[in-house]
Amino acid sequence: MNIRIGNGYDIHRLVSDRPLILGGVKIPHELGLLGHSDADVLTHAIMDAMLGALSLGDIGHYFPPSDPKWKGADSLVLLEQVNQLVRSKGWQVSNLDSVIVAERPKLKPHIQAMRDRLATVLHLTPDQVGVKATTNEQLGPVGREEGIAAYAIALLTKGSGE
Repeated sequence: MNIRIGNGYDIHRLVSDRPLILGGVKIPHELGLLGHSDADVLTHAIMDAMLGALSLGDIGHYFPPSDPKWKGADSLVLLEQVNQLVRSKGWQVSNLDSVIVAERPKLKPHIQAMRDRLATVLHLTPDQVGVKATTNEQLGPVGREEGIAAYAIALLTKGSGE
């Protein structure tokens, strides 16, 4: 088989005194996401989708929150490492699609910057990186603005490793 598909999901709690980073982009907001790293739910969901496509586990296996080395880590650096692992196995990302679920802030003005940042790290063109945003219609923890969630799907194709 020359193609593999993986999906990923992540959610983090919103708190004060943390920056809000999604897709490697710092977004102005009074709340940020709580996590051991920078808590970038979009990038985390994408990494899990890439790893899942090759049955390589999840990001917690590679970057455990119990390891102080990853405290405050830039998720784009972690994404680059996951991409290197995928490529070392002879695969490459063909395209990604993702959805960020958040009541606030409005993310539309930041979507292109997220696509550009993610594409650069993954050696893709922005048209290979889908990023969408929606609300949860005020339902559940995301709807109550307790957190932000993200879903991602990665399509990997057989390619050459780096």
